[in-house]
Amino acid sequence: MKTLDRTLAVTVAAVAAVALQQSAARADVPPQHAIIVCQSASFYANYDSASGPAGYLRTLTYGNKVGHTQGAHPVYNGWAATFDYGPNDWGYVRYECIGGYDSW
Repeated sequence: MKTLDRTLAVTVAAVAAVALQQSAARADVPPQHAIIVCQSASFYANYDSASGPAGYLRTLTYGNKVGHTQGAHPVYNGWAATFDYGPNDWGYVRYECIGGYDSW
């Protein structure tokens, strides 16, 4: 029983260390400047893998300045973690609605 408890504790510590390291690495990556390229795009506060986007915030329109760094910020089932430079907050928008990288 003690071996199982110790193995479990070591596993939990290793997973936590990896998660913390990945989280910190992403936090250090500034969002790459981009714009919304769809006529309108819903912007949500969170993404839940079981139910999809949650916490509707607002609609972004063509040309709104946003940030998303490809390969560094997550994309879940087509929903990309995105920084809205308008009110300066993070949320999720459809990945295909982000474009015009480095255009401003």
